[in-house]
Amino acid sequence: MDPIFPLQAEVLKTLSSPRRLEILHILAEGPKEVGRLAEELGISQPNVSQHLSVMRAAGLVEGERDGREVHYRLADPDIIVACDIMKGVLQRRIARLADMSAEHPASNHHSAGGREVAPTQGAATRAINPVERGVNE
Repeated sequence: MDPIFPLQAEVLKTLSSPRRLEILHILAEGPKEVGRLAEELGISQPNVSQHLSVMRAAGLVEGERDGREVHYRLADPDIIVACDIMKGVLQRRIARLADMSAEHPASNHHSAGGREVAPTQGAATRAINPVERGVNE
């Protein structure tokens, strides 16, 4: 096995949190301290700190102390490039699923909780809402 695979798996596991992806996109705009991140995200500073700790351990972000503040930034700007590539892959997948659903509207529906739901909607949701590991906010 290529030794890069375990490292890649660890980074992808870290990126399985939608909140961490949101933090990465905010940090792509420039370095920020925990308080500003918490304010922009609408979550507590301790929660942001937990996410940043996990992301730092995975090598996604770096922190630089400036007096009492720590300014966090992306460890490598290409992290956002990789995220944008995956976002494009998922958007194309969702479009294909929607096209398949539109081609066969009557046969692709089943009842879920008393309402009709196309199975491709669930598949698209599962594709973009993976089970989170670690911090749940």
